[in-house]
Amino acid sequence: MGKLFGTDGVRGIANKDLTPELAYNVGRAGAYILAEGKKGTIAIGKDTRVSGDMLEAALIAGFCSMGLDVLKLGIIPTPAVAYLTRKYEAIAGVVISASHNPGEYNGIKFFSSEGLKLPDEVEEKIEDIILNNKKIDNRPIKDGIGRVIIEENGVKDYKEYLKNTINVDLTGLKIAIDTGNGALYKIAPEVIRELNGQVILVNNIPDGMNINKKCGSTNPEVIQKLVLDNNADIGLSFDGDGDRIIAVDEKGQLIDGDHILAICGTYLKGNGRLKNNTIVGTIMTNIGLDLYSEENNINIVKTTVGDRYVLEEMLKSDYVIGGEQSGHIIFLEYNTTGDGLATGLHLLEVKQAKKKSMSELNNLMKSYPQVLINAEVDNQFKNKYMEDEEIKAEIERIEKLFKGEGRVVIRPSGTESLIRVMIEGKDQEEITKIATELATLIESKLG
Repeated sequence: MGKLFGTDGVRGIANKDLTPELAYNVGRAGAYILAEGKKGTIAIGKDTRVSGDMLEAALIAGFCSMGLDVLKLGIIPTPAVAYLTRKYEAIAGVVISASHNPGEYNGIKFFSSEGLKLPDEVEEKIEDIILNNKKIDNRPIKDGIGRVIIEENGVKDYKEYLKNTINVDLTGLKIAIDTGNGALYKIAPEVIRELNGQVILVNNIPDGMNINKKCGSTNPEVIQKLVLDNNADIGLSFDGDGDRIIAVDEKGQLIDGDHILAICGTYLKGNGRLKNNTIVGTIMTNIGLDLYSEENNINIVKTTVGDRYVLEEMLKSDYVIGGEQSGHIIFLEYNTTGDGLATGLHLLEVKQAKKKSMSELNNLMKSYPQVLINAEVDNQFKNKYMEDEEIKAEIERIEKLFKGEGRVVIRPSGTESLIRVMIEGKDQEEITKIATELATLIESKLG
């Protein structure tokens, strides 16, 4: 049997891979491991997928059968669940969402009482119970059975928290928003309007299946067009569960996670709030951010790809801002996970405080062209590419060629028989040729 928990919870096609039976068992096993026999509550939220109600009901049955009460938060973004779990002093928080995946998928993701993703060893304990059909001898009866509480104030409390994290008046600003038919479809426009901004809205009518469908942060061309067609000051595009953002300046140019780190990191430094003078990125962070940081005396630390690794580094070394190119940005002063809407508000705060256009802020750093090519290899060799002397020598040759103005990133796929070859440099044509040749070499040696 394989693992249940991937890098971001349990995921699969709803009612096929992720069945209500499995959700019920995840609820029982999760309650057993996380509650450790104590009474308490679990906060649960979901995105707009049609399967959310089914999986929520099954999870709740599992939790209540173990004697835990459940706080139903309704349709609400992932970062809200992380925050409200802490605020309401719940034993754990659960999000039913498959993030940026298509509507037929769904997922189950846990947060600890501190609003953190569960450590691998805790997930493994939950998996062990389910995959090995271990019996849980806990069947409370009478008033020992858990109850369901509809938390009417969840959305309101989250919105108030968001507005309290920033100091900004959006009067006179025209803000385009693509909610991706996801969890922020109501909350995002409401918050912007409550801060006096003018909203131009698209993809805010979820039907249970259209989440992320040709919209949202993975389809940025939609928000680019909306900004340009309406002469908006900024565009904000979110993924299905609201933990990522891709922004757009008034000229229609993308503001990805690297540019957001440059803009907000510089602002924090200027206000004396950039702890340890450091921002956290990943190995896929654009070299443009490295060069910008160096020029502006800001340190940058790199982690493996994945927001959980960014967060781990931030917690370990006491850093306050970090994130990924994909727009998953963590402001650790306020929350323990990426928050698309909060990030958008921080961008707007910088814009208003600096009295600059978004394009001026977007141009703080220059992104270098990137090209990514997959090399198909024999699975048993994909982690041994540096053992081949010819491949090793070619990588070293390329890096010398760039003289600090380009780089090579080789990353074996975690799930497929592939080695991902990413090359950055000044010239798109040149790096495409280099990446293709290197991928071909790797295939010939390890395929």
